[in-house]
Amino acid sequence: MASGTSREVLGRGMTVLGRAIREQPRIFAVAVSGSVLFGLMVVASAFVVGAVVGEVVVPAVESGSVAVGTLALAAAALLGLSVLRVVGIFGRRLGAGYMQFRLQAAYRRRVTRRYLELPLSWHHRNATGTLLSNANSDVEAAWQPIAPLPFAVGTLVMLVGAVASLFAVDWALALVGLAVFPALFALNVAYSRRMAPRQTRAQRLRAEVSGIAHESFDGALVVKTMGREAQETDRFAARAGQLRDALISVGRLRGIFDPLLETLPSLGTLAVLVVGAYRLRQGAIEVSELVSVAFLFTVLAFPVRAIGWVLAELPRSVAGWDRIRRVLDATGEMAYGDTRLDPAVTAPATLTFADVGFAYEPAEAHLPGAEVLGEVSFTVPAGKTVALVGPTGAGKSTVTALAVRLVDPRSGSVSIDGVDVRELAADVLAGTAALVAQVPFVFDDTVRANVSLDRPGVDDEAVWAALRLAEADGFVAALPDGLDTMVGERGTSLSGGQRQRLTLARALAGRPRLLVLDDATSAVDPRVEAAILAGLRSSAGGGPGASILVVAYRRATIALADEVIYLEQGRVVARGTHPTLLATVPGYADLVTAYEQAEVDHDRQRTYDEVTPMTSGLEVDR
Repeated sequence: MASGTSREVLGRGMTVLGRAIREQPRIFAVAVSGSVLFGLMVVASAFVVGAVVGEVVVPAVESGSVAVGTLALAAAALLGLSVLRVVGIFGRRLGAGYMQFRLQAAYRRRVTRRYLELPLSWHHRNATGTLLSNANSDVEAAWQPIAPLPFAVGTLVMLVGAVASLFAVDWALALVGLAVFPALFALNVAYSRRMAPRQTRAQRLRAEVSGIAHESFDGALVVKTMGREAQETDRFAARAGQLRDALISVGRLRGIFDPLLETLPSLGTLAVLVVGAYRLRQGAIEVSELVSVAFLFTVLAFPVRAIGWVLAELPRSVAGWDRIRRVLDATGEMAYGDTRLDPAVTAPATLTFADVGFAYEPAEAHLPGAEVLGEVSFTVPAGKTVALVGPTGAGKSTVTALAVRLVDPRSGSVSIDGVDVRELAADVLAGTAALVAQVPFVFDDTVRANVSLDRPGVDDEAVWAALRLAEADGFVAALPDGLDTMVGERGTSLSGGQRQRLTLARALAGRPRLLVLDDATSAVDPRVEAAILAGLRSSAGGGPGASILVVAYRRATIALADEVIYLEQGRVVARGTHPTLLATVPGYADLVTAYEQAEVDHDRQRTYDEVTPMTSGLEVDR
């Protein structure tokens, strides 16, 4: 079973290396050419050294003098070979390094691009730490054997040349070589067989450690406020300890095999000297030939290790490649159409949900997904504001995700201006509809970069116009460097309300015709929120206005809507104006009253925080 596993790892590893060679053939050819040149010069050096000893050193010892011309010729030959070896080493290392880093960069881009293509449902099933490991350590592991690969290929050529040279010198010495070289290869195969499971486990644990670390850092606020530092430390330490033990196991195995791989060529040299001395007494070989063969075995010890390095890295390479392929082969990407809307039309868009049903994919493929939405139908007319209201878990955020096509419906259709969003080109959809999510995300960059996102046509004037509409121009102008102020990772230098207004300005800067707000102003003062929504009703980023779909909780926000859609358990229970629903739908009235009471309590807490010196002010809208 172990032998079969070893052969499987070897075969799959060679497949990975073959892919690398096909993707970078020219660079590989340069690296192998350098390695072959080095290998041939090693073999040539052995015979030149033998000739120098036989033709220069021995006669000099016997006669007590040396011819200057002969000595100069010998020195020139050795120097020339050394220069060619240096050229070979340079070509090999430069080519191998260039090839390895190009492959790593290319596959990091491919993995990241694939992440962006895959739907949110796929991301929900995969931990962020694992995805980071796929794009980093797994890509690195997959192409790790590329560094010694050209050296190993050159070594094979060198071994063929060495064996041929041995047979040319003496058959008995050639038999010694034929015994040593297969023994080295067999030792490397045994090493690879035992290393494979250890490397696979270590690679998996690397991803798990990365996942736990990322989760702990990302949830630092929860960890600290809930006093879970010790528990998180213990959780991380346990998995890090397992990774440590796995890597120690890898190192222990290397510690056992490395001395053996070093010793075997030395034993071969000793055997050559013993056999060679006997053959020398028989007159079958000359002193120069014995020296050449002994020197050859001495210098072959290091290059032959290159084969072992490749074989040793193959298990880790296969493990990393499998994890990369899991991402690259993942299905479920959202294919966009090629339909384009009339670019001359800048008026607000119409959003239509027609009998939309949706269920998130289950964690296990054989289980059915729980229904989130069922037969949801409504319209956001052009230039109007529609509020989505419903208890927690009613499906409001799912509706917003469907509106901008972060996910696709299981049944029914979502259309903008009568065109199914699945038929729209990606850039058309992004330019027409904008989502401001419930949790604002701010990049670790300047205010300007966060709002403009380097989009064509979004200059400083457009940025300030969007900031004004989002009621964010005041606090941005007060920042130390204005638009050039760095806001920190996830906007840590800003309050919750400031982050929300900044992300709202980002959406408005693109002048969308449809604006989708998923409770996007919950951390903003109610007076500021009212001003923002009033401005949005008349203008979107300086344009002619936008249709607005807003998930709302505050009574003042809901009252601004032209129509309210009331959801319960993923279905539209009622629709109408806010006063009508208050009077006719008891569930809606109870929910809005509960929201209003919660807002009153929140305002009281806000006032208390503002007058209490010891408050941290982490999420108070500054």
